[in-house]
Amino acid sequence: MEKVIFITGASRGFGKLWAEAFLKRGDKVAATARNPETLADLKKQYGSALLPLQLDVTSRDASFAAIAKAKQHFGRIDVVINNAGYGLFGAIEETTEKEARDQMEANFFGLLWVTQAALPIMRAQGSGHIIQLSSMLGVVTLPVLGIYNASKFAVEGLSETLATEVKGFGINVTLVEPNGFATDWSGASAIQTTPMNEYEPVKASFRATASEDIWGVPAATTEAILKLVDSPTPPLRLFLGKIALPFAKQVYTQRLSTWEDWNGVATAAHGK
Repeated sequence: MEKVIFITGASRGFGKLWAEAFLKRGDKVAATARNPETLADLKKQYGSALLPLQLDVTSRDASFAAIAKAKQHFGRIDVVINNAGYGLFGAIEETTEKEARDQMEANFFGLLWVTQAALPIMRAQGSGHIIQLSSMLGVVTLPVLGIYNASKFAVEGLSETLATEVKGFGINVTLVEPNGFATDWSGASAIQTTPMNEYEPVKASFRATASEDIWGVPAATTEAILKLVDSPTPPLRLFLGKIALPFAKQVYTQRLSTWEDWNGVATAAHGK
């Protein structure tokens, strides 16, 4: 059975790849972008199966309006994929207030607004699947991506809570957590802080670890997303790529060890 997919940030990268994969197999897609002209090629090829929508997800009103247009056009919304967002690169001390707020507005609040807009529709349907594009960096962290890390950690907390709240309505929630992929996330789409010389050694060390062989192939993710959408019992979390799980295991082994080492102090603090 064909599905109706609402996907944000579909102008390029994962968003456009996944939108095309859904269209190619016969699904209906409402695809949003700041500039809908970036979807003209897909519109020409797939016609009425694609509804291009202009959307800046940081506007709550616009997010609600876009979801309403998609529902009116297709009659239902089966899957929402909150893909819109970008990377902010720079040390935490370097980050301006505007840079920090803009990052949270796009990566966290935009996702929240679209989610809130979709929930009444999915509750009325008694079914739905909300897929939040988080990151491996919502589970573990890397230096010079502190505000980005924070935005994705916020998405993780929000979405894990949401999953417990909406399960009884027949709505599933999945956090998709890619490791690095060769999209333009770290290129044209990224924002760079104004550098401070004091942090150059940290940045140099970070760059040294970012060798070409760690980057996944974006097109290879489409099969995983199709399987996720089709699963009757989708997971709460899904890593994408071969780097994420080993990295998370390493970090969580260290965390568990530290918690165990300090557990005597922790339990004593309980007071009884």
